[in-house]
This record gives sequence, structure tokens and C-alpha cells, in this order.
Amino acid sequence: MSRLDAATPLAPLPVSTLVCTDLIGVTRGRSFPSDELPHYVDAGCGWVPANSALTPQDIIASANPWGAYGDLRLIPDLSSRVTVDNGPDAQAPALDFIHCDVRETDGRPWAACPRTLLHDEVQRYRAELGLQVFAAFEHEFNLDTPHPQPDRLAFSLQAQRQQAGFAGWLLSALRAGGVEPEMFLPEYGKHQYEITCRPTLGVAAADRAVNVREITREIARQMGLDVSFAPKTSEHAVCNGVHLHMSLQDLDGNPVLHDAGGVNGLSGLGQHWAAGVLHYLPALCAITAPTPVSYERLQPHHWSASYACLGQRNREAALRICPTVSVSGKPVATQYNLEFRAMDATASPHLAMAALLIAGRLGIEQRLALTAVTDEIPDELNEEQRRARGIIALPTTLAQALDCLRHSGALFEALPGPLVETYFALKAQELALTQALSPAELCEHYARIY
Repeated sequence: MSRLDAATPLAPLPVSTLVCTDLIGVTRGRSFPSDELPHYVDAGCGWVPANSALTPQDIIASANPWGAYGDLRLIPDLSSRVTVDNGPDAQAPALDFIHCDVRETDGRPWAACPRTLLHDEVQRYRAELGLQVFAAFEHEFNLDTPHPQPDRLAFSLQAQRQQAGFAGWLLSALRAGGVEPEMFLPEYGKHQYEITCRPTLGVAAADRAVNVREITREIARQMGLDVSFAPKTSEHAVCNGVHLHMSLQDLDGNPVLHDAGGVNGLSGLGQHWAAGVLHYLPALCAITAPTPVSYERLQPHHWSASYACLGQRNREAALRICPTVSVSGKPVATQYNLEFRAMDATASPHLAMAALLIAGRLGIEQRLALTAVTDEIPDELNEEQRRARGIIALPTTLAQALDCLRHSGALFEALPGPLVETYFALKAQELALTQALSPAELCEHYARIY
């Protein structure tokens, strides 16, 4: 009998993956047999600097600062591990991945790692401001089947029941992955849905945003469904946004954004923080709305944002004070949070959240006054009214947003040089690759990628 004949029949090994989510919001990594995880805990696995310069078109930007040189390590953060053992396809292998920080081969932080940037900013809030950051990302997406299905009415039970099987599996998988899902709901657009999750502390909030996207994609793949988080999947489609909810607490867990006597209930610190975000918002768009198709969404009357302003319960405001309820008996201060709406899923959650926190911190440090406040639709105000309230228009193209970032002063200077250089290189390449596309082609192009 040959050795081959005597061998135990082969079975697939459980596989784990060390991942990082890069500057364009794409999660990449390297896999290994799960039982070998102890081998990778301390030293991680190899990575390549030029990977950070990949465009959404899967081309490494030719002008990136790394070229063919250098080596890095993906160092796992074991507290971030996500494991989903089963799904609708009983034959599908378990989904098992661990978020990593990108480091130099000697263990030093790598300056172009967006997760490290977020970690450092969260720690700066604690050390310098005595604040903790709580956040949650809401995601909208389109879900389609290979076979046409009838359109269902927006927000209807029929639309929810049309994908009830998917919803059940998704919520189960998110819970198994530690994401703490809250709601799955049909949205305004055709075959458009939204998933929300509970807020969590610091870096874990951005990790959780990645987990939502990847688990949603996995369940859809197992069920033979097509999913896209792109900001606009066709020229006349309803837009998909990402809404980042932020709240701040002191180190004892007391909320600090609310003051019943403040402007719209905002405390003095909250006003400075919001003013910082609004002041730097045109530049932030280069990071939070970072693709050409993003600007098909950031337009008036799209319930997204086209002006830098703060509004209470105003879905045309870029920064919104979310409603609080008294029916539950919960204190207002513990419910109070700000929602950043000028974001979509072509953004890196870690980089976007870090940039937003930097802008808010600069507002606190510079004691910026909060002026751009309105509960009216900004586009329905005339130019003189907007100017009097300090409301400015957001960029209408990615090129404009990148120029705003380049000239944003303190915000630009707060970002690590290698990260910024890489980011501008890949965005310049992306713009060159997509400049000939019509709006319809642009939507279709990014719908396939994201």
C-alpha cells in the first residue's frame, strides 16, 4: 500500500486572516492555518509599503513614496478578532480575521497606518483633553438578487420581508462577530437597506465599521446576492451614505457634549468641537468623501450634505444634532450625540474617524466659535443669508476637496507626512483613471468595487 493510499482523507483546514483596512477602505491581509495563530501573535506577518498606494482600480500609484522598497509587519490586535463559524451556506468555511496595526520590522509604528493614526488620536484625547471617544457607524447599501424582484415600497414591511432571510443571517453573524447590531431596515431607495450597531469605545468603533461591511459581504456571497456600499450605484439611484455618530465622555464616563442652556443643547466644549469639524469640513471631504463618485451624492436635496453647517434634526446638514427622547426616561445627556453625514463607504473608517477627531480637537484647542448653525435647508437660503451665518459650500469634486485638504493648515500638518504623500499619490492616479467616465459610468464603476 502506498503512503498516499494510507493517508487520512484530506479536509479543509480552518483558516484565519491577519487584516488591515487601507487608505481607500479596502480590507486586505494574509491567511494561515488557524492552529498556527500563536506563531503570529508577537511578530505578525510580512507586508509591503507600496500596498498602501493601491487605488480602487487595483493599480499601485506610480508616484507613491515607497516604490519597490521596504518591508513591514501586520501585528495582530487579538482583542479585535472576529469569528463567524457558520452561515446560510453550510459548506462555507468560517470567517475568522484579526485587525492589525502596520508596523516597521523592528516594531515601531508605521507612519502611514490609518489604524495607528486613530489609536494615537484617541489616546491624545485621553491624555490631553481627559476625554473618551464613543462612536458608531451606520451603513446604507444596495442588495440585489441574480433574478429580478418586484420593487417594494420604501421602509415597508414588504421590503423587509423580501430580504428577511438575509436579515436574519446578517444579524446573527454580526452578533457572533461581536458587532452588537441594532437594526436592519429597508431604506428609501430600491433594494436599499441600512444596518446600525451600538456605539463602542475608540478604535473598536472603526474596526466595527469594517466588520459590518465584511460580514455583510460574506452573508450576501453565501446567499448568492450582490451587495454594494458605493455612494451611488447608478446615475438616478438613491444614495448610500455612512453616518458617523460621535459622543464624548470624561474619564469617569460622564457625557460632556450636552448643556441644556447651550446652543441647541451643546456644551461649550461641544460647541468648540463642532466648530472645528465645520471649519475644516471642506478639507475633511477629501478623506470622508474620497472618490469621484462621492460628489454625485454630496448635492442639495440628497439628504446628505452640500454645505458645512450644524443642524438639529436636519438631514441636509453635514453635522446633525441627533434627536433625544423623553419617553424612555433616560437622561438627555447620555443620549446626546453628533452625527457626521458627509461620509460614504469608499472612505477608510479609521482614517475618516481620526481626521474628524483631529478637526474637533483643533476646534477645542483654538477655541473656535460655533457660527454655522441652521435648521433651515442650506440650499434654500440665499448666498447673503448663508454668508451671514458662516455657512460655506462643500467641494463639488474630489480634486477641489484634495486642494482644500492641501491648504487646510493645522489639519494638514496634523496628518503624518508619509500617509499624506501616499494618499495624494493614489488619489491623483485614481482621478486620472476615472476622468473620462460619465456620471452613469462612474456610478457603475464604483458600484462594482465597493
